[in-house]
Amino acid sequence: MCCNGPEMKTKDWLPLIKLLKGAGLEFSEGLTDDEVEHIEKTLSFRFPPDLCAFLKTAVPFWNSPRWRSGCESDIREWLDEPLRGILFDVERNEFWLPEWGERPEDLPDALKIASMRINEAPKLIPLLFNRFIPELPHEAGNPVFSVHQADIIYYGFDLEDYLRHEFNLPREEWPAQVRKIEFWNVDRFQELRWG
Repeated sequence: MCCNGPEMKTKDWLPLIKLLKGAGLEFSEGLTDDEVEHIEKTLSFRFPPDLCAFLKTAVPFWNSPRWRSGCESDIREWLDEPLRGILFDVERNEFWLPEWGERPEDLPDALKIASMRINEAPKLIPLLFNRFIPELPHEAGNPVFSVHQADIIYYGFDLEDYLRHEFNLPREEWPAQVRKIEFWNVDRFQELRWG
């Protein structure tokens, strides 16, 4: 199960959820262990422990995946958004990462290589609009990214910081170092997109 260890417990999220409710956000009852297991098995990923604990405390009712009531195809659309966005930039804006090798002149070949490489990267789990948290490493404290095509930036150094940032709640200062996530190197994406 995603959050049965000592790292994260559902009670840890109650004060922040109370603040979020005070900011006008609505929540439904948290996910059960069986619901979490079903979602993870059906969609072939594991929630990071902090996101799992948050969702087991309360499920937000905002523009995010409907983990409990949404249909599988809608949730898969959310999960596939980073891939679609980067492929759009590969096709229309000539985006290409150096580790993918020399870019093929034939666009379908370029899209095939890019798609394969992106699918090998840690899966990004949708939170709200275009905000995502990586599945791996399977630890609490992964950063939250804002992903719009290949324009990828940090939007929170962890889940709590993200929620405070997104909804204008008091935050701690940005830490000296944010956890680096394999493939999803924000600096590299920014350099290639705007450099």
